[in-house]
Amino acid sequence: MTWLAVALLAFVASVLIAGRAGIFSGKEPIDLGVKAGRLKPPSVTENSVSSQAGLHPGHPMRAYADIAPFEFAGEGAAAITRLRRIIETTAGARIVRAEPKYLYAQFETRWLRFVDDAEFYADDALKLIHVRSASRLGSKDFGVNRARIEAMRARLDAPALSGVFPNEH
Repeated sequence: MTWLAVALLAFVASVLIAGRAGIFSGKEPIDLGVKAGRLKPPSVTENSVSSQAGLHPGHPMRAYADIAPFEFAGEGAAAITRLRRIIETTAGARIVRAEPKYLYAQFETRWLRFVDDAEFYADDALKLIHVRSASRLGSKDFGVNRARIEAMRARLDAPALSGVFPNEH
């Protein structure tokens, strides 16, 4: 084994050890929640999505962060309960705060323990669940937050959850 291979192996091992020790988890945001019907604005870098990005016209990541909210039929509390069940069965997910119309979850990656914070707010008047999901660290998330939210949307629209979300099969 050459010195370069040994150095590379040592580097990879040290990154994995640091990740397992929680070095890459970041700090939990203190400004989450619903304020006047709004979730926190998107991040100022390419590492978040928000169904309320359009409410921030001058925001530098407005177009990047924009994602559709979830639609639901019935009561927002029931829709949040369905969403909670999906999150509880997602690897690396942890429910931090659950209220009838609000849900806050953290998603941790397996090896390096990067943490993303996701919030969901049910607006009964509009029959929408607004969502915001953002990485704590880094200026790019490489589409991870968007992919996670779209995967949740697909699970919410699945026939097994029939009766709560429109456009079901």
